[in-house]
Amino acid sequence: MNPKKLIFKGLFAVLFIGLTIGCFRGERPVMTDETPKVHNWFNINTVDELYEFLTYEEGSIPLVSAHRGGPHDGYPENCLTTIGKVAGEMPAIMEIDIAMTKDSVLVLMHDETLNRTSTGKGKVSNKTFAQLQELKLKDNDGQVTDYVIPTLKDILYWGKGKVLFTLDIKKSVPYEKVLEVVREAKAEASSIIITYSANQASAVNKLAPDLMISATIKNQDDLTRLSDLGIPDNRLIAFVGTSEPDSALYSLLRQHGIKSILGTMGNLDKAADKSGFQRYAELVERGADVLSTDRPFEAWKALDFYIKKRSLTSTYINW
Repeated sequence: MNPKKLIFKGLFAVLFIGLTIGCFRGERPVMTDETPKVHNWFNINTVDELYEFLTYEEGSIPLVSAHRGGPHDGYPENCLTTIGKVAGEMPAIMEIDIAMTKDSVLVLMHDETLNRTSTGKGKVSNKTFAQLQELKLKDNDGQVTDYVIPTLKDILYWGKGKVLFTLDIKKSVPYEKVLEVVREAKAEASSIIITYSANQASAVNKLAPDLMISATIKNQDDLTRLSDLGIPDNRLIAFVGTSEPDSALYSLLRQHGIKSILGTMGNLDKAADKSGFQRYAELVERGADVLSTDRPFEAWKALDFYIKKRSLTSTYINW
């Protein structure tokens, strides 16, 4: 055989093996047998269906949003296995945090540094993805687990049909990079971009006018500003804060067909822990549509009872 062909075949073989090993290292949800097998809860295949599902109407299904993916004993935050564990119990929104490595790979990580949630140290932005894959995640008690830091791309591929995501993008990460991955994974119908100001919401809407946005709305002025910036009501879900708002705000949002997310992480979760899980149903009864919580299993116990008692249904949830 021609020596040049032999060299070419050898290089191809090395490249193929390298790519194969790279694809199967760590927690790779598209490609490994260890990927969580979860019921496809959501019958949402297009962004139009997502808009309709997230538009408020009487009898809408209340949902749990698992803060940082729902970490609990032995299950770290922002971890595929943790998300799979929560999604095995309920139809849920998963709030996840997105950071970027030195070589521009988007990964799930809340903190600027690796110290608290992994066996690594230093800034995420100073490490390559290959370096991160050598690390293990820690649970909330600081115990080291067998799980590794997942990529946003893999999480989105895995999650389609199984969960909805709210994507909390860290300050150093360009929106464009995140939107590129959402497009590549064809995850538009399962992704909601979190923003913290009207200007951020406007920037996302200009870059991706078809995508849903979570915007902070705590009063009429906040809603008016978003409208003045050209963001349609049916592209919005409102984060109303971490304490219950005045009932007038819920009424205003519902008049616009906008569902609300109430953050219960913190004091409201603590109150529910003391008084009983039924407290979560009371929050929904008073106007919240989604509860963003650090206690997803307890919150879902209340909401499941609430849904069944009222015989609530949705064509977009596969019970």
